[in-house]
Amino acid sequence: MLIVNDVSKIYRTKQRLGWFKSEWQENIAVNNLSFKVEPGQIVGLLGINGAGKTTTIKMCSTLLEPSSGTIFVDGMDIVKNDKKVKSIVNMIAGGERMLYWKLTAKENLRYFGSLYGLKEAELDHRITSLLREVGLDIKSNIPVEQFSKGMKQRLQIARGLINNPKYLFLDEPTLGLDASIAKHLRNYVKELAKEKGKAIILTSHYMKEVEELCDEVLIIDKGSLVMQDKPERLTNLFFKENTLKITVSEIPDSLHTKLNNEISQNKGTWQIQSTDDDEYDLIIKSEKDMTNSIVSLLAYHNLRILNIVSEKPSLEDVILLMSERTSA
Repeated sequence: MLIVNDVSKIYRTKQRLGWFKSEWQENIAVNNLSFKVEPGQIVGLLGINGAGKTTTIKMCSTLLEPSSGTIFVDGMDIVKNDKKVKSIVNMIAGGERMLYWKLTAKENLRYFGSLYGLKEAELDHRITSLLREVGLDIKSNIPVEQFSKGMKQRLQIARGLINNPKYLFLDEPTLGLDASIAKHLRNYVKELAKEKGKAIILTSHYMKEVEELCDEVLIIDKGSLVMQDKPERLTNLFFKENTLKITVSEIPDSLHTKLNNEISQNKGTWQIQSTDDDEYDLIIKSEKDMTNSIVSLLAYHNLRILNIVSEKPSLEDVILLMSERTSA
């Protein structure tokens, strides 16, 4: 289990006030943060830019030392037992960092694997298996500098799994990947957690990805935990209404009463907006999904339906709302 207990990270910088005077200023990146992650669990760490997500992940993966508080991995303090902890954790970051561009894909993995003391036979097997898993087996002897952005990110994923970590920290892992590769990675992450029992912490700007993968979500703002729950419960907690927008060629006045009766019965509200194309948007807000009943009503009166959009609140809406509340 990963246990983060009252952890803070403070950066101190020297600010010059004049020719002969200066003072130290503190920037609190993470502030008394506490949470737990069980084996087999995927936890999303969310917040707007500057919330402290990446700093938290770097501390959990031993890349940064906390200013205060404790982090335990399998009962080991990450500061006092950093070498042992390093052998069972790893981090995958989005972008093109943490790779040696002059080396080939295979040479990169061999180098990083050697840092964990893997025996040659085991390392060879893991390199072959991981390169195949990320679709780079036929590119294994090509220098990384010749790779596309997506290929570099796939190699990042292989690098992060080279030591077969029990705890995996994913910082924007699908950044730069095309849709098919990103989907494959998401399925692989699910497998790592649910079938192999790995504990995973994920940060991502793709809220659909978080909603698909995460068992639980932590929302942090200015380094502090402001909300923790399952993704669907978070959205239901703050947003009760769904929005349905149906574009039609016309809505006769004679239909208004029937629309009002149908929508009011479901405790919804509605309005009609004209568009620049001489069309009309019927916008309905209600807790219940009214798509079928409203479409049936419009079709019964022979109205031509041009478009239907059903919008449900997302985690992104929750994060923006929480940020607005903490800033107020």
